[in-house]
Amino acid sequence: MKTNTTFAYATVFNIAGEVDYASGGIVSKQIIKNQAGNVTLFSFDKEQGLSEHTAPFDALVQILDGEVEIHVGGIPHRLKAGEIIIMPANVPHALHAVERFKMLLTMIKGENNE
Repeated sequence: MKTNTTFAYATVFNIAGEVDYASGGIVSKQIIKNQAGNVTLFSFDKEQGLSEHTAPFDALVQILDGEVEIHVGGIPHRLKAGEIIIMPANVPHALHAVERFKMLLTMIKGENNE
């Protein structure tokens, strides 16, 4: 079966189980990437995060496990497992792991950010 970056096509996965936590660190695993965008699985240990930055794509963040605080345009949002947030392209955002957490990040190129 044809494969992309790390996952086989037409195969069922338990997505949260596909990435482990690293003590004091961040782990990422790219699931798929093409000209339309990409999907990446992350785990963050408690107190880890990403400093404020922007991305040229709209992004959907789905929390799979744990708890995170995500700032979008300077506004804080607390998310737990089962919750999502959509971050618009070119708007500053940052995140901080309140507890260790896992997320699925889907970034999609739009008409205005190709």
